[in-house]
Parts: sequence; structure tokens; C-alpha cells
Amino acid sequence: MAHRVAVLALDGVIPFDLGIPARVLNEACDTAGHRFYDVVVCSLDGRPVATNAGFSIEVQHDRHALLDADTVVIATQEPTAAMLASGEADPAVVEALRSIRADARVVSTCTSAFVLAAAGLLDGRAATTHWALSARFAALFPAVEVRPDVLFVDSGRVLTSAGAAAGIDLFVHIVRSDHGAAVANDAARRCVVAPWRDGGQAQFIAHPTPPESSMGTGPTRAWALGRLREPLTLADLAAHAAMGKRTFSRRFVAEVGVTPLQWLIGQRVDRARTLLESSDLPVERVATEAGFGSATLLRQHMHALLGVTPQHYRRTFQAPGADESPLLGRASGG
Repeated sequence: MAHRVAVLALDGVIPFDLGIPARVLNEACDTAGHRFYDVVVCSLDGRPVATNAGFSIEVQHDRHALLDADTVVIATQEPTAAMLASGEADPAVVEALRSIRADARVVSTCTSAFVLAAAGLLDGRAATTHWALSARFAALFPAVEVRPDVLFVDSGRVLTSAGAAAGIDLFVHIVRSDHGAAVANDAARRCVVAPWRDGGQAQFIAHPTPPESSMGTGPTRAWALGRLREPLTLADLAAHAAMGKRTFSRRFVAEVGVTPLQWLIGQRVDRARTLLESSDLPVERVATEAGFGSATLLRQHMHALLGVTPQHYRRTFQAPGADESPLLGRASGG
């Protein structure tokens, strides 16, 4: 049976964000083309919902769709002036959210984190929202650990994302967590989006991505992806880019949102995940192919980023009948 996803649309919903869950999750399929997720959109009363774009959206379900959903998504709703002043949401919305099954996953995109927080679903948890409202969010909800400079936060049962495209990253992450890298990469490819951006990657708050140019760090990132097995250092990356280490690091952070070495570790973990899923290579060999050099380092970094060991990850996600030698597989991201 497909995993049931109910997307709740409230008045003031942003149409782009409302469409993200179905757009990404509907592309997650098995080898026979069967979808892993069944996505429906609902409103509290089943009536059309006014968007913030000057038109209304008709839905086919009411709040009862929330009751048997395995995942409930609160699509981005711009906070009202009353909510920004008091931190209080519509009592009907709070009641509906508190009726969700205790074992259901709950997801918010962008400023809908305000709605979850108003319902008490984020108390004691880490969460994020759009950076422009993160300070107000923290002031209104002191019981929430606000992380204002990340793309998304996975707190287990409850997940939150920053603005707009970060919602895409979050749903690709959900597919990856549920079904592994291969399914997530295929879904991302069909949506023509990046298959992997770590949730800890910074929101581009003060440093918008500069235009592509021969002076940027993009060519060096592509060069490094082809050499993950090698013991690359910051000096190696900077030398390839013909920059000093400080200049290269500063420009890299401006373009990517993380330091060069943080990015490199993330890419190596991603390579290791692909190998663990698609091959029977010993963990020590996976560590070597991914550029960590030892199984100990691979375990440390996978545990730090994913909270699991390589063996646990393999048991969870390895597909039956995997090719034993996929060393020519494509790298994801860049």
C-alpha cells in the first residue's frame, strides 16, 4: 500500500509551495513504475482555498484526510499579522493538527512552521523557517530550537524547511530517507532538480549565488567530484582554482553555503551511500572508494551526518540483486 500523504492548504497558501509535495513524491516509483506515495490535497472544510497569488484552488478533500495520513504536510501559508503579533493560530487549524495520528510524520514548508509551533508540535524540537522571519519565530516560540541558517531540519517525526526551493530539498530528503539514494536521485532527475543538498547547507541570506563564470568555484567542484578517491586538501582545491586558500574558501562559502571541506565530506558520504546501496563491496573498500581512507573515518562521518553506521545503512537500503562493481556510477550533485 502506498504511503498516504495529506497536504493541508490554508487561506493565504503559496501555490508554488503547495505543489511541491506532489511534484516530488509522485516521481518516487519502484522499478515497475508504481508510486510509493499517494498524495492528496485538503482544506479544513473541503472548500476552495484562497491563495496569496490572487486566485483560489479547489480541493477534493476536507480535514478528515489528515486522520489516516502517514505524512501530513502544511503547505506554506504567509503568517497573518495576528500570528506575528501573538504567535496564535486559528483554533480550528490547531485542533485539526492535534488530531493527527501520534505516529504520523508532520512536515512544514517555509513559514508554515509558525502554524506547527502555534499548535505545540515543535516544542522541544529543532526547526527552521524562512530566514527573514526566524528572529520573530524565535521570540514567539522560545520552546523551539530555531536554526535560522539551514535549508531544512529533520527532527524525526517533525520536519521543517526554509523558503521556496528548500521545500524541494526536504521532499527529496524524505524520499531518500524512506527509499534510498537511487529512488531519490531518479525522482530528482525527473523533476530536474539537484539530487542532494544537505539540510545543513546554509540558506543564502547575505550571500546570493553569483553568476556562473570561469572565475567561480564550479569548475573546481566538478574537478573534485572526479577525484573523491584522492586525499584532496583545501590547498589542492585552491590551487586548481588558481586562488589563495583564504580567497577560495571565502568565494566557495559565498557560492555553496558551506566550507570546501564540509562540502567535500558531504560528497564523499553521498558516494559511500551510493556504493553501500548498489554494491557488496566491503565497508573498508567503500571507505577507500569514497575517499575516507579507512572504515573508521567513514563510520564517524556517516554517523555525524546521518546518525547511522555504514552497516546499518546498507541493511536498510541495499536493493536485492545489486551490481557488485558499480565503480563507474555517476556522482550526485556538484
